[in-house]
Amino acid sequence: MLSNTVFHYFDHNATTPVCAEVIAALPEFAAAGGNPSSIHWGGRQPKNLIRDARKAIADAFNISPLEIVFTSGGSEANNTVLKGLFDYYQTAQFLTPEQRRRTHFMCSAVEHPSVMKTMAHLQNLGARVDYIPVSRTGEIDLKFYEEHLTEETALVSVMFANNETGTLFPIKQMAAMAHAKGALFHTDAVQGFGKAVLNFKELDVDFASISGHKFYSIKGTGLLYMKKGSNVSPLIHGGGQERHRRGGTENTLGIACLGLMAKRAPLIEARAQEVKKLRDHMEARIVSEIEDVTITAVETERLSNTSSLVIKGADGETMLMSLDIKGYAVSTGAACSSGNPEPSPVLLAMGLSRAEAQNSLRVSLGWETTLEEVDGFVETLKTVVARLRSLSEEEEGDSCHV
Repeated sequence: MLSNTVFHYFDHNATTPVCAEVIAALPEFAAAGGNPSSIHWGGRQPKNLIRDARKAIADAFNISPLEIVFTSGGSEANNTVLKGLFDYYQTAQFLTPEQRRRTHFMCSAVEHPSVMKTMAHLQNLGARVDYIPVSRTGEIDLKFYEEHLTEETALVSVMFANNETGTLFPIKQMAAMAHAKGALFHTDAVQGFGKAVLNFKELDVDFASISGHKFYSIKGTGLLYMKKGSNVSPLIHGGGQERHRRGGTENTLGIACLGLMAKRAPLIEARAQEVKKLRDHMEARIVSEIEDVTITAVETERLSNTSSLVIKGADGETMLMSLDIKGYAVSTGAACSSGNPEPSPVLLAMGLSRAEAQNSLRVSLGWETTLEEVDGFVETLKTVVARLRSLSEEEEGDSCHV
């Protein structure tokens, strides 16, 4: 890559750049080097940082500070609730016969791998799992969901927003349907943090997962919201941290940074509308100036920053590498699946063909994205697609003369 390349970050669903305010606060937070569990002077400052962060986060999500369990990120939070609830219903004393019969779990067919692979793990342990279909337009099959909910359903896990298409799911409605059967409801809200207003009390979910690095904080810290009265076995046994729900010395630095970003939650709604204008402008230009481009799930309500594009005649991985050379960072799907030669399982589950999934590109904007960057990206994408299509036509022509 040329040394004078100007870099433009269009992959905010993978992770977000660390906020300047967080970077400025890092020395102060890092200086609180004591163990928060220590009762002497060395533990007071880190303990206060965690307490203040817990309060700020609780205010941001309209929950109680006691309902927060700090984790290493969204994947740990997802694993904690899924494995923890299954284990609790299998081993906890004083459960009712009805609770012990609850070995049925449900999730959407387009969940993050940390949910999908954990569900497969639970199946190996004896759980029954149903995967709720999602249509080509991104809508979840509520009829299937209603028909498969039973008195034996322990938990339903459906993401707040899909990380590849940006599709928003009807969490409040689905939680109410689960509760009517006595089941609990979990939402992986990792992609929603910083892109949409999240009010867990209003959504009436029992559990929710959050990751700090999706909202301009540092990597390695997240949380699990556990509604008061909910019980799961801890994933990590150890000390009495997090009210005995997650053992291990707390990541004071990461928690303090996450709390700092939580204080910016009142800005989210207005900033999301600004980003949406940029996203809509970008999509309008792309579909009008590049032939044979479709936007996946455009008919549904989506995150304000996310575009999943299917560009006929242009391989997604090749487009990604070509754009990277030009300084534009984009994705072909979930970052945790990068390097996998197989097309996106999410797009395949939605009914797209393998060819369509392989010709897909995910573009996700952020708070600092500018109109000039968006227009520059569209112009660069036009050039890249034209070149790739031309090469494809030449290869087809050569094969005809073999």
